Amino acid sequence: MPNKDLKAAYRTILDDPFPPELEISFGTGSERQTLRYEKVVWKIGDEVRGLRYGENPDQPAAMYKLINGNLALADVVSIQPGRYLASDPELLQFGKHPGKINLTDADNALNILRYLADTPCAVIVKHNNPCGVAKAGSLADAYYRANKADRLAAFGGCIALNRTCDIETARQIAQNYAEVVLAPDFAPGVMDILAARKNLRVMRIDNIARLESFAAERFVDFKSLIDGGLVAQWSFMPTVRTTAGFLPAAATYQGVTHEIRRTPTARELDDLLFGWLVEAGVTSNSVLYVKDGVTVGIGTGEQDRVGVAEIARDKAYRKLADWLSFERFGKPYNELPDAARRAELDEEVAACHGGLEGSCMVSDAFFPFRDGVEVGIREGVSAIVQPGGSLRDWDVIDCCNEAGVAMVFTGQRSFKH
Repeated sequence: MPNKDLKAAYRTILDDPFPPELEISFGTGSERQTLRYEKVVWKIGDEVRGLRYGENPDQPAAMYKLINGNLALADVVSIQPGRYLASDPELLQFGKHPGKINLTDADNALNILRYLADTPCAVIVKHNNPCGVAKAGSLADAYYRANKADRLAAFGGCIALNRTCDIETARQIAQNYAEVVLAPDFAPGVMDILAARKNLRVMRIDNIARLESFAAERFVDFKSLIDGGLVAQWSFMPTVRTTAGFLPAAATYQGVTHEIRRTPTARELDDLLFGWLVEAGVTSNSVLYVKDGVTVGIGTGEQDRVGVAEIARDKAYRKLADWLSFERFGKPYNELPDAARRAELDEEVAACHGGLEGSCMVSDAFFPFRDGVEVGIREGVSAIVQPGGSLRDWDVIDCCNEAGVAMVFTGQRSFKH
């Protein structure tokens, strides 16, 4: 029977039937390698409990942390046990204790942050995709810019910070509704500010301070099938993690070599690398637009590349209009009662192409035709990064040359499913 008390369903804590320990073995006999896991639980009040529930309130769930075992297959070695991030957070404040989505959102935020350890950075994740990622000179500015990138989607999201959360950052966070905030530590007085959000899960994860050491680590990524089967793969790791790894776009067609004419500027290279590393945490097919160290538009999970480029473009327009409306009038764009004000905002946003002029375009796979890059070029993007490898790379290169747009290849696809 359906649950008639829908609100109560979200407050329910399910007892999970999963065992306290789990083992996964690879191989047999003397070649057997076993990974051992322990179920994660927290003491909440007088009770010891694990995850509240899974993806939905009627799905029992459990989370396990790797406590023992080493796995080596061919020349790849898995991450060593005991180096915990999202699988063993310290709960400083919980209100409602975490569910599965809270932890997987936190994990994907850290998946992105591990490549961006050099500068203060904030990632806001919703439904396992980033809605805003930004780096800046201070943590407070990074959070401000990440939230500004998509204020609406950030509502109820997971905020991950790669520096100690300070008073200024905490004050900004407390002005918005979020489900989770995690950081390597929290400065004195911060918890008093965050306590105003009673259901906010605040997690301290010490290893965030050493995230750069996780950048080259691999783990076994499992996908369960509906017939009980499993697909196992080594986790993705971007091979290009510095600007020196980019390749100038070039392709040969019918014996003629087509080469990109303009190389990216230093600013463009910085944004191209930032966007490419953020791409590792975005569901494919995806296209991003990045400008001055912040995501301007993020398109995720589409079936065609030109379509997702258009979605990311359209989101950039909508999100900028909403931000301007909220900043000037204290209301979301869709709630503005004055049609004249909406028209003024539309005109202003259109004039700057949704903030996309001078931005960089990032694609997780090659462009099969020039129509994909044309979406960004029409909005004024100045540089593009993509894996390369299409039969029509030559045509995409020609398209960029005609527009004076720089383009680099990574030589590696960045799909995430």
